[in-house]
Amino acid sequence: MNALVVEDLTVSFRIPGATVRAVTGACFEARPGRCLALVGESGCGKSVLAHALLGLLPGNASVSGKAWLEQGDERVELLGASQAVLARRVRGRSIGLIPQSPATHLTPVRTARAQLQEALRELGTPAAQVRERADVLAERYGLRPADLDRYPHELSGGMAQRVANAMALAGDPWLLLADEPTSGLDRPLVDRAMAALRGLCDEGRAVLLITHDLRAAEQVADDLAVMYAGRLVETGPAERVLNRPRHPYTAGLLDARPDRAFVPVPGMPPELTRLPDGCAFAPRCPAASPACGEPPPVADGVACHHPLERPLEAGRAQGQ
Repeated sequence: MNALVVEDLTVSFRIPGATVRAVTGACFEARPGRCLALVGESGCGKSVLAHALLGLLPGNASVSGKAWLEQGDERVELLGASQAVLARRVRGRSIGLIPQSPATHLTPVRTARAQLQEALRELGTPAAQVRERADVLAERYGLRPADLDRYPHELSGGMAQRVANAMALAGDPWLLLADEPTSGLDRPLVDRAMAALRGLCDEGRAVLLITHDLRAAEQVADDLAVMYAGRLVETGPAERVLNRPRHPYTAGLLDARPDRAFVPVPGMPPELTRLPDGCAFAPRCPAASPACGEPPPVADGVACHHPLERPLEAGRAQGQ
């Protein structure tokens, strides 16, 4: 049984005069047939976590902890693996990446077809089958073969997203890492993108969705992990976390949705260069106490000194 396992993943960056503590002690698993959505405000460390798994961090990054792929009887270590190992065994082959703002990741002077076919060749598709395989992948995501002959500036946001999806599947990976795939898309295109990700899970792939869009996560996720200031503060089945949150930050995120109370979380997140020793959410938390000056305990997937014990009130849950 395939799996992505992450244990105590910590990432920091050295900058002049300070250290950015981008991810601290992340633990989770992703398995085929399920979508794990990693949610939180922009700048909380979600994308850094994803890039750490693929070895795509800059030279000033420090990474510790463990992360590996279980693939049958094989175990592939991700952290500390050489670029050669990641290129030959992981990127595109075991893990496909759907990047944020896909139009900006496409080379502007080459057609979408040229880039998709290059990915297919690099990932082992026989030369005689490359063009046909590109057309099949395009059609799977609602593109005509002729659409692939356009340059990136000729593609709409939704079309660029579909090209990115096709490129992510070029090597037939069992795990898809989707980094803010709904960024810049209107709601109908968001719904379509989420339906495509759900379809990948339903055919037996695993999806790690990184998003700040809770509505999008709700459409596709089986499991939810909520990140705040670089830490996972709540994890669990999506239905439970979305409807019966136990961390005050999770409850605040849900209350901020237009279809619920539409009340923003007060205050601002802390700077990742000046994180407190205790709970980073305490300055914004209505339940904070002196105990929150110490690191919060983790129990049943919740890192909090004062976890919520009751479900959302009926009126809040229904947006009243």
